[in-house]
Amino acid sequence: MPTITLTVPEEVKLELKRLSWVNWSEVAREVFLKRQERMEALERVEKILSKSKFTEKDADELGEKVKKSMHERLKKSYPFLK
Repeated sequence: MPTITLTVPEEVKLELKRLSWVNWSEVAREVFLKRQERMEALERVEKILSKSKFTEKDADELGEKVKKSMHERLKKSYPFLK
């Protein structure tokens, strides 16, 4: 497995030393892998969105419909809100 070297501020280095029982290599590896997964997911979403014809106007209209629908449902469930 390749090795990387990081530069951190002195106060971070002191804190890492203070918490010497923590496997910082494993922590960093997990963070890198999670970030990689998030970036790949974001790329997939951007690819899907680039093909979408859903506009901001469509989103506004859908939002209004949802608000009205929720309002009606709440009025039926909680008559004292009228």
